[in-house]
Amino acid sequence: MLDVGLIERALEKSGKTKGGLAAAMGVRPGAVSEILSGIRLIKASEIPLIIDYLNLNSVPIMGRVCAGAVIEPEHEQVPPEGLGEVELPFPIAEETIAFEVSGDSMLPKYENGDIIVVFKEQRHPVSSFFGEEAVVRLKTGERYLKTIERGKSASQVNLTSFNSKAINGVKLEWIGEIYVTLPRGQIERLRAKAAARARKAAKAHAGRAHDK
Repeated sequence: MLDVGLIERALEKSGKTKGGLAAAMGVRPGAVSEILSGIRLIKASEIPLIIDYLNLNSVPIMGRVCAGAVIEPEHEQVPPEGLGEVELPFPIAEETIAFEVSGDSMLPKYENGDIIVVFKEQRHPVSSFFGEEAVVRLKTGERYLKTIERGKSASQVNLTSFNSKAINGVKLEWIGEIYVTLPRGQIERLRAKAAARARKAAKAHAGRAHDK
């Protein structure tokens, strides 16, 4: 079930209206207000319509994570809106961003072309990530996909990969906690479906314009 708060925030952020959402759902205008106030429940058939209209499954791709090496482009060079978007098969929290894996030094867990969705803001202290993989940004600006290990001091960590040399004694500026990982094959299928929907919508729009 979709969270009502997520719908409200998406409406506010996008500038879209409850009337527009109702039209996309094929319901009377007042139905959306009833859903937001808790009077009416969302039907299962309405969930994908809401997700599509409000783009609740779209995550900005903020660059490529070169598995075991530096993420490119540099963090400061990425525009605020990202380098594009990926549509997931489920609604996603707003505070997430995505990276595309490039390289094979994190095989077998992460493959070239996989999409890693992480929380945009670091939510926990560094020590809670020891032994976990994450997207990290160093104090010196470099970004990596690595496993975080305890360093020699409280302010330092060691970064390890499955198939490359460890980076020891570095300080972290940010940790992108992994929310979900999507395999390359699934991403390709999702993109193909999105393209098919776009073509269908364009064809329908052209047909309506012709009828006028």
